[in-house]
Amino acid sequence: MQVETEHTQLTFHYLNGQSESFIVPDALEDDNRHDMRIEVRHILQKDWWILNLAEQTVMINVANVTKIEVKPSLTQLQGEGIFANAERVSALNRVR
Repeated sequence: MQVETEHTQLTFHYLNGQSESFIVPDALEDDNRHDMRIEVRHILQKDWWILNLAEQTVMINVANVTKIEVKPSLTQLQGEGIFANAERVSALNRVR
């Protein structure tokens, strides 16, 4: 059973090992699946992401980001470069 949400959580993992998460409202409804695929690919091509928060604006230089996690899963994304129905086998381990 898939749970309906009204927001998406983005977690940015930076080159220096730090991470931070943001909640953003869902911009597109399920019936705009094609638009969602286009929008995500368009955003990923940008050098800077800008998040307007109530108390401040955060500008993230994507060159400093190693990974972006999105919850819930963007199951609408399909096509070239997308691995559907993937499963995590082991968690990422950090060597110190």
